[in-house]
Amino acid sequence: MQTFSRAGLTFDVADSGTPDNGTVVLLHGFPQTSHSWRKVTPILNEQGYRTIAPDQRGYSPLARPRGRFAYRIGELVSDIESMIIQSDSATVHLVGHDWGAQVAWMLAATRPDLISTLTTVSVPHPAAFVASMTQSDQLRRSWYMAAFQPPKLPELMIARKPEIFDKMLAATGMDAAMIADTHRLVVDSGALTGGLNWYRAIPFSTPGAIGRPITVPTTHVWSAGDTALARKGAELAGEHVAADYRLRILEDATHWIPEQNAPELAETILERIRSI
Repeated sequence: MQTFSRAGLTFDVADSGTPDNGTVVLLHGFPQTSHSWRKVTPILNEQGYRTIAPDQRGYSPLARPRGRFAYRIGELVSDIESMIIQSDSATVHLVGHDWGAQVAWMLAATRPDLISTLTTVSVPHPAAFVASMTQSDQLRRSWYMAAFQPPKLPELMIARKPEIFDKMLAATGMDAAMIADTHRLVVDSGALTGGLNWYRAIPFSTPGAIGRPITVPTTHVWSAGDTALARKGAELAGEHVAADYRLRILEDATHWIPEQNAPELAETILERIRSI
């Protein structure tokens, strides 16, 4: 599966391995692409799993609709729902990091029939995230979500003062190679506006399934060095899972777990899969 299509959009897909033991879908976050899973997929492939990692809406060159309204969460979730159906997999093991975790939570809530297990990384269940705003310093940590709202201004700032953007990424734990990848794969490729539109569409996203419990076996992974997500959200996430639930905390990790802690994350995914 090199691509899939939905609603007139065509999405690029990194598909590898064989489905001897099942299929794992890996969803990236901001500001990254499927490239962020390149250290995790070989480990899963070696264990007999097919891995499917799409470049999501706004990131794939042929899936960049104009206007923030096209990036509301319902559309993002429907993209991945369609991809799973087109992949010829009866069910999949779903994994998401950052914004990809948000999509994964919502898809597991609305289409549990497609999901065998769920592993979310960094971003907790959306209801837990909202609750953490008043129970921790999460609101302060989320300042960038408001900064990304104005049209064109963030893109203009990054184009004119890339060192400011680089400094922000470095403060979250990205190393020089990862920052260079962000410029090459997101900024220079024209994907930045699409990625930012995920944030800009938040005011247009209806609550929908935000309060619906997750009914598939779930593991949430959070890192103590995450500058964007408070510990409280991770602690509250389990309250929204009506199935076997595990919380794994990586004490010496930053936000960028798929790239910087690939062996630990892959083992956590495999532990969740093998638990059923």
